[in-house]
Amino acid sequence: MAEEKEHVGMNKTGVQMSPLETKAMQSDDNIITRVHPGDETQAAVLRQAYIAEGDGLGSIPVPGTMKGMVSMGLNLLKGDKPQILLDKLAERLAMERSATRLYDALLTKLAVMTEGRASINLEQVAAIRGDEARHAVMLAEAIASMGGDPTAMTPSADLVGVEGMGLVQVLNDPRTSLAQSLHALLTAELSDGVGWETLIALADEHEQADMVTQFSLALQQERKHQVMIQTWYEEAVGLSDAARARADHGSTAAARGVVAGMTEMGVGAAPVAPPGSTS
Repeated sequence: MAEEKEHVGMNKTGVQMSPLETKAMQSDDNIITRVHPGDETQAAVLRQAYIAEGDGLGSIPVPGTMKGMVSMGLNLLKGDKPQILLDKLAERLAMERSATRLYDALLTKLAVMTEGRASINLEQVAAIRGDEARHAVMLAEAIASMGGDPTAMTPSADLVGVEGMGLVQVLNDPRTSLAQSLHALLTAELSDGVGWETLIALADEHEQADMVTQFSLALQQERKHQVMIQTWYEEAVGLSDAARARADHGSTAAARGVVAGMTEMGVGAAPVAPPGSTS
């Protein structure tokens, strides 16, 4: 059942709510003398000047330990670019921290919501939240293993932090419904999957076999999260039949797709069982 918060009310933001005033405004004989037509040229020129002078979002910090400096130096001498991998590790870490906060906010919202919850429950959301927190710890350990500082704000970490601000605001807004909150979470999960795929490819290029294995398993979990969030979202907007069909067929297809990709990279994984089966 769709939530009752999406109701028809006295929304006065459109011009159709004031037809007489709109017509008068559009037919005003003096409008040309009062408003000078223009375009965005000058605004673009100003922005381009700032872009030309910009220094970027920051830099990759030099390792703070002797082991880290030696490791980075050796990799640079080989022609590798460990700073790119460190940057993307920090990006995923920042995103997983944000995801943990997003699910904390959803748990807070679910604790007081009784309408339109469909099949979603606190235990399942808490389990996803736990996965996100464990991913963050795993990424911090991966950064430390390369001699990096997990607490450093790299350019890509800064970027996803800004990107995630809007999603955090949606979840923490007391006015947003369950469907609206799940829409924001689905946006995060879709972005998260692409980020993990990129990170796995970079780790593979840098011959970090352990990272590839760990990150591939994390990606498999994220794909399952995505299917669950999309199912709950479709239920929340009234597409319960479609949501059930996706839960039955989509989760297996998504998980098998991840396993196939892992196999192509030479990463071993256990077979994916159909939904509802026991291992």
